[in-house]
Amino acid sequence: MSTRYPFTAVVGMDDLRLALLLNAVSPAVGGVLVRGEKGTAKSTAVRALADLLPDVSVVAGCRFSCDPAGPDPECPDGPHEVSPAESRAARMVELPVGASEDRLAGSLDIERALSEGVKAFEPGLLAHAHRGILYVDEVNLLHDHLIDLLLDAAAMGASYVEREGVSVRHAARFLLVGTMNPEEGELRPQLLDRFGLTVEVAASREPDQRVEVVRRRLAYDADPAGFAARWAAEEEALRQRIATARALLPDVVLGDAALRQIAAVCAAFEVDGMRADIVMARTATALAAWAGRAEVTEDDVRQAALLALPHRRRRNPFDAPGLDEDKLDRTLEEFAPEDPQDSPEDEEPDPEPEGPDDGPDGGGPDGGPDGGGGQPPQGSGPDDAPPPSGAGSDAGPEQPSVPDQRSDGAPEQQPAQPQNEGGAAPEKAAVGAAEPFKTRRLDVPGLGEGADGRRSRARTAHGRTTGSRRPQGALGKLHLAATVQAAAPHQKARGRSGPGLLVRRDDLREAVREGREGNLVLFVVDASGSMAARKRMTAVKGAVLSLLLDAYQRRDKVGMITFRGADAELALPPTSSVEAGAARLEQLPTGGRTPLAAGLLKAHEVLRVERMRDASRRPLVVVVTDGRATGGVEPRPRAAKAARLLAAEGTASVVVDCEAGPVRLGLAGELARDLQGTAVTLDELRADSVSALVRTVTDTTHRRAA
Repeated sequence: MSTRYPFTAVVGMDDLRLALLLNAVSPAVGGVLVRGEKGTAKSTAVRALADLLPDVSVVAGCRFSCDPAGPDPECPDGPHEVSPAESRAARMVELPVGASEDRLAGSLDIERALSEGVKAFEPGLLAHAHRGILYVDEVNLLHDHLIDLLLDAAAMGASYVEREGVSVRHAARFLLVGTMNPEEGELRPQLLDRFGLTVEVAASREPDQRVEVVRRRLAYDADPAGFAARWAAEEEALRQRIATARALLPDVVLGDAALRQIAAVCAAFEVDGMRADIVMARTATALAAWAGRAEVTEDDVRQAALLALPHRRRRNPFDAPGLDEDKLDRTLEEFAPEDPQDSPEDEEPDPEPEGPDDGPDGGGPDGGPDGGGGQPPQGSGPDDAPPPSGAGSDAGPEQPSVPDQRSDGAPEQQPAQPQNEGGAAPEKAAVGAAEPFKTRRLDVPGLGEGADGRRSRARTAHGRTTGSRRPQGALGKLHLAATVQAAAPHQKARGRSGPGLLVRRDDLREAVREGREGNLVLFVVDASGSMAARKRMTAVKGAVLSLLLDAYQRRDKVGMITFRGADAELALPPTSSVEAGAARLEQLPTGGRTPLAAGLLKAHEVLRVERMRDASRRPLVVVVTDGRATGGVEPRPRAAKAARLLAAEGTASVVVDCEAGPVRLGLAGELARDLQGTAVTLDELRADSVSALVRTVTDTTHRRAA
């Protein structure tokens, strides 16, 4: 067995180590989500924690790690009336990203079912992790169906298996630890909320600390056993401290004052539900026990908030986790318990207010005017900062924004814009996006076989069973009923005499399942001058942001191409990080001519490369444009030719028609016909729109059939 890197030898990362230790003291805290860039020793620290956990006492021979002092009455290996006990180290079970549902939750023991004719349950990783650690590296890349199983087990402390004639329930209480790199995509909010605590880790920028990290790692790689021996005393001391804190934990008092501060903080930060309050209470109690105190203090509440609330503050999937510490301190101070020595009965009335020069900072005992720790006056926050130099005057080059309408409702005359060479509109600064909305689902036609997701129909390893077939290569998911039906007529001829079923290779059938897949959604966004009207570009960005949000929820990969001026640019290479697409969209400037053909040809090239990387992931091209094409020789015919090139390869496409105004040229509709796709207006893109019939990409199948 390999020697793990010692926990006490990890350099820096105080928040990560504290969060892990608090969960070791009180597993009820609910686990830790570790977010950070690659190469920051996230996995090393988590794996090292397992060696610090106290040994667990289990019923001898029980595959589900029942506690001899209180065995699970519903244990599949039970009942355990009077059973010998044995002690073993706490397990750390790793869940691979590519694990199957059977491996996680357990399944019917096919071998015993077919050979002995009995129903026997084969435990999965949830059973092995009971009373230990379940570690998920790259948890944000885990398939949705596995995430759902984890959510259920983490919430109920038990795993339920109901399939293939097996009905099993077993205890599954574990410390859930996940690590992730945010660059590869975020977690769903439902899973985020299941993690009790979250910490952000990053490599130190201090040269001395980085030197120490490298020195220790090289020493460990050269002699793992010797390195661990040098840290054995520190490891044992930390192990004893965890045991002491666990023993003290039931006696820690969480007073009403601390509870009131916890509730006030959660209310002030508008977190959803009550889980945050409960997690904060448990974390503050564990902090007090870790410090050797019998009562929770305000400092415990503050530290608990910093660990338990940042990931629960996200208002939408594109918000970065975080917490305003100034607001936290103000809330804690406002709801701090009153000191009996400062009660009003004991205070003498102040005949007149003191002057501004009383005290070191001209205020109360904490330096502020009201004893509030020197908080800035109203209007000095970042949202109330004064305008930049020259704003609102003739001194600087920037001009105040011009409203789209006058107060009487008539259109405002826009100032004349200088023209670039060739008559194209100049580049304009980026404008913000409108509020996102729920979009209609846009599907890729046909039946795919790509990665599990939530967009288009596909044959998947998970989903509803639609039939059975003979295995094509290695046996996948066994269709038990079909296998038994295939083998049953031959039992007499095969000389069966016992309870077991005689099955041969030709009898085996695998299940055919249909679910949904994630696609590659490639956005081709027109950022030319014809789209540059401020209100229109705001609406267009809001629509693209809405589609990005939809792609996030449907577990798609996304890419973004923008075209303006003389060429097209791959602004975002295909990635699972939808948040990166939202960031690029926010910074997108506009202006110049409309090289529509260049944008479509760039899309063709990107898809060609992506097919070589992942041939099973089908693309959906979403062209966001008003359909105009300018610049170069014969821009419209060249754009039509590029569109037909994409259509010839069977690429599914949607054109989001951004044309505005009373006179509509219908150019986006012509582009959709060249792409053999469908066109939807911005209004029709909304899921709650009542002005149009349901429009999806599958409409194109009728057009192609004709």
